[in-house]
Amino acid sequence: MKVLTWQGNQNVEVTEVPDPRIQEPTDAIIKVTSTAICGSDLHLYGVLGPYLKPGDVLGHEAMGIVQEVGAGAANHLSVGDRVVVPFNISCGHCWMCGHGLFAQCETTQVRDEGKGASLFGYTSLYGSVPGGQAEYLRVPQAQFGPIVVPDGTPDERFLFLSDILPTAWQAVRYAGVPPGGTVAVFGLGPVGQLAVRIAAHLGAGRIIGIDRVPERLALAEKYGAETINFGDLDGVDDVATTLIDMVDGRGPDATIDAVGMEAHGWTLAAAAQKATGLLPDALAQKVTDKFALDRLDALYTAMKGVRRGGTVSVSGVYGGELDPLPMMEMFDRGIQLRMGQAHVRRWTDDILPLVLDPADPLGTLDLTTHRLPLAEAARGYEMFQAKSDGCVKVVLSP
Repeated sequence: MKVLTWQGNQNVEVTEVPDPRIQEPTDAIIKVTSTAICGSDLHLYGVLGPYLKPGDVLGHEAMGIVQEVGAGAANHLSVGDRVVVPFNISCGHCWMCGHGLFAQCETTQVRDEGKGASLFGYTSLYGSVPGGQAEYLRVPQAQFGPIVVPDGTPDERFLFLSDILPTAWQAVRYAGVPPGGTVAVFGLGPVGQLAVRIAAHLGAGRIIGIDRVPERLALAEKYGAETINFGDLDGVDDVATTLIDMVDGRGPDATIDAVGMEAHGWTLAAAAQKATGLLPDALAQKVTDKFALDRLDALYTAMKGVRRGGTVSVSGVYGGELDPLPMMEMFDRGIQLRMGQAHVRRWTDDILPLVLDPADPLGTLDLTTHRLPLAEAARGYEMFQAKSDGCVKVVLSP
């Protein structure tokens, strides 16, 4: 089968590998019909290369048709089912899963690396599980994870249940925006766009989106957000001051960081990330594990721009170990901080009625700006990273 593989820093390639097969009774095999490029895939494309090896299959946002089911998953799935596959691999029955913490599943935790649940297509840190940017996908823990969805609608109606919809939903829930309150969303990529829409659906009175890409700002405005182009302002303090001034001289009730480790700005950390990527893998892994820094402009601004006693919700992926935080300001202002990988199955029952609604209240059908064949995935990565050609979301067709 054809798959998209990592071959080196900013180098991905479609190659041929053997078709997957059932390895455990709780496995299923799906024929992938759609698979998306996620913003966190770009971290693999540029920053987390030391934890990949050439030939690793990428991708963690996939859906398709069940082709084969192991005996241990037969009570949940049948051949021919149309399913969406959550990006984190969760058993559904361990202590963590029993508490709704599916991203920390104890059955699939990668304990050797000190990490949570295994993820599809996401480095040795998260289990080196072959990903979904492929013609076929082996799905472990299929007795619980895959979400069966009806036929008869475009894949994009359901595809984003794999990651970005639950990620955005969790970000808004963690933000705890009071009814009629104000939330600011930093980063208007796919997760940020959905966070804008979800916040409006869940009762936020005012939503402010922050980005510098005109197409992304315009799309957020379509769904009712006021916007700030941070390219027109002078750094963290200027953006934070603008936010505070916009909301009663106090600031929004909550802020959402939907950017993560590769935010624009903080050139020292950017240089350190690039330099680490040039080291031999064994050394680069040690440096990343113990001494890594993130680009923190978005997070700093989210912390400085939220009102006193407000909440900062972090959905953007971070990987640093030595990141400095403004602890005095955070403590003095009484900021609450919530974060983490999305617990996908914790939220899907809430979201599914909305994506089934013919009115499409979350706009799942207008998020995809580019659909490409799997053979052109490398071009999709380049375009998505550069934010060129109005790119917001790329979906691949195997």
